[in-house]
Amino acid sequence: MPTRYDIEHTTIYSYNQPVTFGLHRVMFRPRDSHDLRVLATDLQVSPTANVRLIQDPHSNSVALVQPLGEATELKVVCSFTIEQVPAADDPLSELDPAAEFLPFAYSIEDRLDLEHYLRPHHPDPDGTLIRWAHQFLYTDEPNSTREVLARMNAHIGKTLTYKARDEEGTQSPLETLNLGSGSCRDYALLMMEAARRLGVATRFVSGYLYDAALDKPAPSKDAEVAEDVEPGTEVDETADTGVTVGAGSTHAWLHAYLPGAGWVAYDPTNNLMGSSQLIRVGVARDPALATPIAGSWFGKPEAYEGLTATVRVRRVRG
Repeated sequence: MPTRYDIEHTTIYSYNQPVTFGLHRVMFRPRDSHDLRVLATDLQVSPTANVRLIQDPHSNSVALVQPLGEATELKVVCSFTIEQVPAADDPLSELDPAAEFLPFAYSIEDRLDLEHYLRPHHPDPDGTLIRWAHQFLYTDEPNSTREVLARMNAHIGKTLTYKARDEEGTQSPLETLNLGSGSCRDYALLMMEAARRLGVATRFVSGYLYDAALDKPAPSKDAEVAEDVEPGTEVDETADTGVTVGAGSTHAWLHAYLPGAGWVAYDPTNNLMGSSQLIRVGVARDPALATPIAGSWFGKPEAYEGLTATVRVRRVRG
């Protein structure tokens, strides 16, 4: 049975003096498909802006936003209600037998369409990345496609340090390995480029992550509020306080195209595979093409103070 979610995504750019704005490209609207349906959508921009909707080459829904006049703040609030069909318990249950082991070959028809997703986009001059990818392969037995991707997906989150970043841009895979840390989009790009070097087509996915720990109803007016707890927060002494990494902001993961199974989601930040917690918005062959919001402004360089971005994903019950 489909699950309904309400999503609100707020981005605020702050300046210490009035500036003017160029065109902004906004990719917040979830992507419709057989497993996800958008029921309602709303976009609010301050200052007043002209808004035009288009589809990009990947059929993502993109809002072209042109703010009007000067302002010390640009605020973009996107709200959506969606229905999502729960993911299959085992997305790889129908994997084509010909793709059960690495390396495998895509059909000629598939390869023509997947060419941009198979070709590595970031250089690896010394072979560092391909050596890193080969650590997940056995040398003395067949390599199960399912198991190799699962080992890689789990290894990234376990061995690297997660560091969230609101600023635009993605580290190259070599930068992430050298630093030993990154954000969700850095993790996704690392696995994408490594899997491509093993012959697996991958694409970048930008979207939202549902975390039940952040989706708690407010207490009734008559409820007592525990000491040192912010009003409006439900107190549950028996609850697990762990929070899924990446919730509360935009999230990124990857799809791997596997014959028979299609595009399968892998989230190396949380070691998820084909999870219903992942709500996709846009897909692209490279993270630079699926930035949630990008644009320009005109003014003194020192005017810019920073940005804040918050996402709230609530499951609609009943």
